[in-house]
Amino acid sequence: MAGQLNPCCSSSTSAFSASKFQHESSCFSNQFIILPNKTRSSKWVSRICSRNYPRKHFELKSSNGYPLNAVAFQNGSMGKPLEEQVPSSGSGEAEATLSITVVGASGDLAKKKIFPALFALFYEDFLPENFIVFGYARTRMNDVELRNIISQTLTCRIDKRENCADKMEQFLKRCYYHSGQYNSEEHFAELDCKLKEKEGGGLSNRLFYLSIPPNIFVDVAKCASSKASSISGWTRVIVEKPFGRDLESSSELTRHLKQYLREDQIFRIDHYLGKELVENLSVLRFSNLVFEPLWSRNYIRNVQFIFSEDFGTEGRGGYFDNYGIIRDIMQNHLLQILALFAMETPVSLDAEDIRNEKVKVLRSMRPIQLEDVITGQYKGHSKGAKSYPGYLDDPTVPKGSITPTFAAAALFINNARWDGVPFLMKAGKALHTKRAEIRVQFRHVPGNLYKRNFGTDLDKATNELVLRLQPDEAIYLKINNKVPGLGMRLDRSDLNLLYRARYTGEIPDAYERLLLDAIEGERRLFIRSDELDAAWALFTPLLKELEEKKIAPELYPYGSRGPVGAHYLAAKHNVRWGDLTGED
Repeated sequence: MAGQLNPCCSSSTSAFSASKFQHESSCFSNQFIILPNKTRSSKWVSRICSRNYPRKHFELKSSNGYPLNAVAFQNGSMGKPLEEQVPSSGSGEAEATLSITVVGASGDLAKKKIFPALFALFYEDFLPENFIVFGYARTRMNDVELRNIISQTLTCRIDKRENCADKMEQFLKRCYYHSGQYNSEEHFAELDCKLKEKEGGGLSNRLFYLSIPPNIFVDVAKCASSKASSISGWTRVIVEKPFGRDLESSSELTRHLKQYLREDQIFRIDHYLGKELVENLSVLRFSNLVFEPLWSRNYIRNVQFIFSEDFGTEGRGGYFDNYGIIRDIMQNHLLQILALFAMETPVSLDAEDIRNEKVKVLRSMRPIQLEDVITGQYKGHSKGAKSYPGYLDDPTVPKGSITPTFAAAALFINNARWDGVPFLMKAGKALHTKRAEIRVQFRHVPGNLYKRNFGTDLDKATNELVLRLQPDEAIYLKINNKVPGLGMRLDRSDLNLLYRARYTGEIPDAYERLLLDAIEGERRLFIRSDELDAAWALFTPLLKELEEKKIAPELYPYGSRGPVGAHYLAAKHNVRWGDLTGED
């Protein structure tokens, strides 16, 4: 905003004016804190170039009608595209500082996922030579205390190369902390002053990661946009789920965020889209001739998206009870994977082309019927000498809560490719195993010459493609095979690609991929606002019906395979859950 007072400068100035640079020079320290890394720059540039994707030949427009690469001035006017405003150095590359601010730095997500992911990127030389990391939260602490907290969760887990301790020390020296309120423009202006001091007065790009509850997203977006955005480079904001509770609240959140940010500045993160097997899904389909011709109702009988955890809410029941398993897992994680799986071939790998096809899938989906949904809630269970508490035994859960901890649903896509094919989703807590997978069951072979060898259960002869997202990432195809010997005995075997057996390197965490994409401005794996609207439009009527009718979930024991109703739902659509056959 123009005319705002800067607490670390002598007078107020207009945004982006030349005088602002002169006045704000008092914010800069005479000693730059940036630590040079002589070996990183060229390697980082080459790696980033290797990740570039084709760009459109026409100019994309954002929701406000301006080009996506245009720079928004703080007074609302528009400037030239960013590429034209970045000053070039003698080497042809702009020497920019990347400033990453983790808002909510004292929370579990920041400590367990975000800071470790940033260190992993630094360790693997994926961050630029000049970068700094700031933690921002209400908790009172200093730089040293933040570094002590971060150091407890950092590991050189990708490989065991030399200088792990040295790398940690280098990374921690680039980490700083500023305490402030989330709705205080004054505190964000103080943060801006500290950022300028560490950036050293050159070109700066700023990334804000909002690791905070959704009810304060807008306050932070407002303060960061008006008081702490970059004046010389780009400013981007990563927003964590949940994105509202229904279509109305989600649309309201988007509307408020867009008062302070453009759509192309908002990166709505769903960490499941950053998982290696999800990233590989389109590669498997579009770069292998053997699969693409089969990817339709003509050959696929059903598709299953399965998510299960072998633990309960574990003291987080108060938070979980406000959302439930449908909002927490199905409406975002599983539905996003479904859209990627079922989309038509995009025009290119450009983010907008891919997201356009995902939106088409979501808008083609048939409204979810209540009779095609089963909900459950885990209850206490004793196994041997150990007792497992039920959901209602969690002291943070309201008494008598009917919030589902398990849900199964049958969804359908009304288009020529998928007409009549059931897409089954299943998600639950406190189940018998921990897994996330996609299972594609193909149709029976017409006139199968060997059906006598399978008996009456033709499902045993069904080919099945399984993509196991976690744990032990794998892709395997179930085929029918003759058992060696003189007789004619058939067996079901796996053509198996087990990642840990095939690839020696450890698979990066999903947050590493998504953070790197946000830094590069790559939006393929982030959710666009119209995607979000289409997803909520599909699930909101179901959620309202469940809540208005107060439908009680079916109880299932902790550590079991879930409620019996899920089996009847699958049988209704002539499907057998692939994860319950005992063959895996």
